[in-house]
Amino acid sequence: MLTGNREFNEIYEKYKNLVLKVAYIYSGYNYDAAEDITQDTFLKLYTGFKDFKREKIPAWLYTVTKNSAVNYRKKYGRLVSIDDEESGLENILSTESTEEGYIERERTSEKETLNDRILSGLMEKNQRWHDAVLFSYYMDIPQERVAEIMGVKIGVLHSILHRAKVWIRKTYGVEYEEMSRK
Repeated sequence: MLTGNREFNEIYEKYKNLVLKVAYIYSGYNYDAAEDITQDTFLKLYTGFKDFKREKIPAWLYTVTKNSAVNYRKKYGRLVSIDDEESGLENILSTESTEEGYIERERTSEKETLNDRILSGLMEKNQRWHDAVLFSYYMDIPQERVAEIMGVKIGVLHSILHRAKVWIRKTYGVEYEEMSRK
């Protein structure tokens, strides 16, 4: 995306792949939807670019992308594709009982909900912790690249991640352990 605004173009180049990855994950691994969501997110950014504080843009991009993808998934996630019908047939023919399948879906849903709560809590507690955890663990970006994106040295990133993990264990550890026992 090339515009007359050099600063916007730099931000676009820096974050386009990250936004696409967030959209892809939260849209339910739908690449076409992720591309559309990415385009819409950057269009929104472009239209209000002059009003944004530059240091808030990464968090804004993540939040808007995630919300758009979640809304997409809520709206279109219930549609059945041919692949879904085939996998449904495989599930019927498998030896796994309906109860076991239901329990597994519930566990997955609980984990996703806890992950969302952790990320939201991190964002409220410390934006740098949130970004470091999101990029390093959720988006599987190499830590050297994460440090570069965040503008810190690798040792500082490790310190940020350590502090974030300690806070996550302290805040959500009991809930995580309880969920793991089920």
